[in-house]
Amino acid sequence: MTFLYILLAIFSFGVMIMIHELGHFLVARACGVGIHEFSLGMGPRLISKKGNQWRFFFTKVTEAEEAEIPPRSDGLPVTEYSLRLLPIGGFVSMVGEDEETNDPHALCNKKAWQRMLIMGAGATMNLLLGLILSIVLVCISPQIPSTTVDSFREGATSSAAGLQAGDVITHVNGVRVFSGNELNYEIIYNGYKPVDLTVKRDGEVKVLEDVIFPTEESEGVVFGVFDFYVLPEAKTPGNVIKQSFTRAASMVKMVFDSLFDLITGRFGLDAMSGPVGVTEGMVTAAKIGPESFLYLVAVITVNLGIFNLLPIPALDGGRLFFLLIEAIIRRPINKNVEGYIHFAGILLLFLLMALILCKDVVKLFI
Repeated sequence: MTFLYILLAIFSFGVMIMIHELGHFLVARACGVGIHEFSLGMGPRLISKKGNQWRFFFTKVTEAEEAEIPPRSDGLPVTEYSLRLLPIGGFVSMVGEDEETNDPHALCNKKAWQRMLIMGAGATMNLLLGLILSIVLVCISPQIPSTTVDSFREGATSSAAGLQAGDVITHVNGVRVFSGNELNYEIIYNGYKPVDLTVKRDGEVKVLEDVIFPTEESEGVVFGVFDFYVLPEAKTPGNVIKQSFTRAASMVKMVFDSLFDLITGRFGLDAMSGPVGVTEGMVTAAKIGPESFLYLVAVITVNLGIFNLLPIPALDGGRLFFLLIEAIIRRPINKNVEGYIHFAGILLLFLLMALILCKDVVKLFI
């Protein structure tokens, strides 16, 4: 069964990567950009199809065979669709992506706003997938949790600060919460130290200061523990939509909170996971149940989307940053300079990935 769960995790990675690259592909095609290759995975090619030809790992394509591929009627190059060995990413290779050319179908010859749409399309698709999974999660959940306190768990400490059954919690440390899932996250994230809760009680708004929650430690990081139960809400179409959007928004906030804590030092390298660590987490979630697994997939795809939008060289956000500079100064950035910066960025990213991979592999044996 564990092997099947691993296959499920790998398949889910593939779907997230495919969705991301499909975003780039569709918008590039809509803007008239030529596509050399659409690839899932990195490294050596396992199998691919170009035109009417199938190509395999050991296949060597001759110039004569290449010439036999029927050309497209719109003048765009014939795209090769490939599956590569390493399931750690993917790419869409576009005409004029990293070189200068006079080809009207080249990316470099498209308007800046078109190139920005193409670069941002992959992350947008990941965020859209996260929203769709949030809708699915709300629909399959037996109950929709509210922010109204129902009762307290054994050993609860939050009641000592005045929190009562029937209180409707509206803010945690000044952050507005619209759903029970958001409330749960804010208490877990902030509850390692006393927090301020804003509640509605008998029509009045009260602020409960320095509410203490139980804590637990994971990977050297202390988190708060949700120590009370909440009342369920009616599952109406409007409420399902509201809860789905707030759940997706909470995932986005979770990613930014995590990035902030990595920078400030609350989270260390041990809290980061690469493909091995994430796969292990997905296997664990799958064993718990489909709801836990779908939630983790939603968090990962949102994480993938936001991370790709960060202004880091070699990522989509890094390319968007250069396009923004180009739009401001009204002239293109030197391709050689930009290429060197992206190359340095991808080397640093691979180094980070290697360190995290080694850490994850070591954890499997200790």
